Amino acid sequence: MYIKFVEVANFRKLKSCRIDFSLKETVFVGANNSGKTSAMDALILLLKRPNKIVTQDITLSNWHAINKIGDAWLAMTEKAEPDVSIALWQEHLPQLDLWLQAETSEIHYVADIIPNLDWNGGELGIRLRFEPKDISKLFQDFTTAYKAAKAITAAGEKEEMKMILTLWPKTLWDFLERELSTHFTVRAYALDPAALKPLVDGVAQPQVLLPENLPLSSDPLKGLIKIDIINAQRNFSDPNAETEEMTKLNGNLSSQLREYYTKHLDPSASPDIGDLAALEALEAARDSFDTRLMASFKSPIEELQDLNYPGFGGNPTIRLSSKVKPIDGLNHGSAVQFDLLNPGAVAGAPALSLPEKYNGLGYQNLISMVFKLMRFRDEWMQVGKSLKKIADAKDDPEFQPLHLVLVEEPEAHLHAQVQQVFIKKAYKVLRANNKLLHHQEFHTQMVVSTHSNHIAHEIEFTSLRYFKRREALIGGVPTSTVVDLEAVFGEKPATSKFAARYLRTTHCDLFFADAVILVEGPAERMLVPHFIRNHYPALDACYVAILEINGSHAHRLRPLIEALGIYTLIITDLDAVDPANNRKAVIPVKGKNFETGNTTLKKWIPAKEKIDELASAVTTPDKVEVAYQRPVKSQFSGDKKPVHLIPYTFEIALALDNVALFKTLAGTGMIKTFAAALTKPTAAEVNIALFDGLVDSKKAQFALDLLYLEDPSKLITPAYIATGLTWLQQILAK
Repeated sequence: MYIKFVEVANFRKLKSCRIDFSLKETVFVGANNSGKTSAMDALILLLKRPNKIVTQDITLSNWHAINKIGDAWLAMTEKAEPDVSIALWQEHLPQLDLWLQAETSEIHYVADIIPNLDWNGGELGIRLRFEPKDISKLFQDFTTAYKAAKAITAAGEKEEMKMILTLWPKTLWDFLERELSTHFTVRAYALDPAALKPLVDGVAQPQVLLPENLPLSSDPLKGLIKIDIINAQRNFSDPNAETEEMTKLNGNLSSQLREYYTKHLDPSASPDIGDLAALEALEAARDSFDTRLMASFKSPIEELQDLNYPGFGGNPTIRLSSKVKPIDGLNHGSAVQFDLLNPGAVAGAPALSLPEKYNGLGYQNLISMVFKLMRFRDEWMQVGKSLKKIADAKDDPEFQPLHLVLVEEPEAHLHAQVQQVFIKKAYKVLRANNKLLHHQEFHTQMVVSTHSNHIAHEIEFTSLRYFKRREALIGGVPTSTVVDLEAVFGEKPATSKFAARYLRTTHCDLFFADAVILVEGPAERMLVPHFIRNHYPALDACYVAILEINGSHAHRLRPLIEALGIYTLIITDLDAVDPANNRKAVIPVKGKNFETGNTTLKKWIPAKEKIDELASAVTTPDKVEVAYQRPVKSQFSGDKKPVHLIPYTFEIALALDNVALFKTLAGTGMIKTFAAALTKPTAAEVNIALFDGLVDSKKAQFALDLLYLEDPSKLITPAYIATGLTWLQQILAK
């Protein structure tokens, strides 16, 4: 049995989305404010902590409709009957549909949620919906409070008081801001697999429950799923963390060891034969310590007895008896130590160690998280004393068939390499138990939300779930849908192979950026950020990933970019060729039937091949725009009038847009060559000299030399790139 997917509706940014789960690890990725935290909190709150849900967890735009219900109640006459049906509410209430894949052999786990007696294995659904406990009582309490506030306001006005404030409650939302937990709860419903609908434009279509669909009488997850959580704000106050759990799990490693010892190792709890030696040693230590205590306190005790105290029952004597518990040895701040110098490392030197608080925060955090995963696994498998306690109650302990572990932002306090270590090892730790190795019917699924490209880089891309921001509709709020990258990487093998290989050799910034810029080569990779920093302040404030990929290969990322729906600017070269004479590199000139050798320009955008067409092509970008060399008006001393040159590469375009600057440069390599080329008398001669100067060029060195100019801000952005960056800045601002 495993979780196939969940559908979340009306929870913060997640108006209606489906999140497919991988069989092992599922990793939530996406730009800031894309809905990753909303999804993780929906799982945490609706599955385990419903009493923590607040009004702000309901998608904000839904409150317009909920307030209308309250307005309708207030507008009723006294004799009218209110509409207290759930039908008015259900399309606005937070809910989580949990879809399981189960076999008929597991029917004893899911008997309460099978849709009918004909079920023969397959999908099973449970809806957890946050809804009013009793709509009639909600109506009564809200209208009574509202009318009482109105009566007080009217009395104040009658006394000619200036009533500036509006008394609570102003609306149904205002009422529930205080009274939500009193009137709302999470109830579970069985869903019908036959009514499951496919996504529409990435949006989930949850089935509508009819009035006759009654909630389940018991918790359907009890005995079915064990849910464990590692919160993002470890060692800090987390709004979603329960007080008891914060104490036990969010402290340092010492506190976790104490909790683990108490549950799984303590020899005094349900002792067996293996514990007898430890208990005997504890008893001997206690007797020895008691003897020493009595000897040490002999004089003060005799002095107390001389006072004839306590004076009742024949003047009893005082005896000291210690209580030695093994857990006391871990109840101090230095219970966990890290060895720094082992015995024998220096001749005659003892081992040297420091308490855990002196160790690096990142290392502590890694150990802490891994130890939590061990605890979760051992509690699930009832290892040690916890199993014996259950066995004492019944001979045949039961194990939930499914273990769901939710990990929020494991990268907190971890540097890059340790982040990768954690994500590689975490699932293995959760399965490191003999029962789990030999009984595959016990299934573990781990869900991780992250902002770390290092974690995304280390995981299989088919396990990534990309949260895609959607623009707000009129009267609504921005929402998100989820892209299953297993579909992108799994259904298009050729594309997925290239994309996976490329992303493996670069950072996975693409999955976390507001926009992406694909550049042609190392020169653009170094200078485009410089242009943005100096000339596009609004764009500089956004998280833009700049990926270096040869323009002829950019189209290979097209399925991925279109699936993510991320704003993309492709900065590429014309790569003019002369097919008639089989010349693979020529100066772009109109009227000679030259073509582009760039597959991105030919097959994707603007989907034109002839240089003449490309020189004047007008694109209508939606989320993807391309920037390539266009005609540049130039005039040199030998020209009678301005002429239009089409640069062959980025470097030539940069020189033609910065003629005055380049003429003053006294560098080496391409800078020296270009400076000399720009002294030619005519534009045509200049263009030929610049083209010839590309032979055996060191473009990266060229870019670095320009960055070390005395005032690099004077470097003008090439016109075609400026057009693209302006588009991207405007689209992100909007």
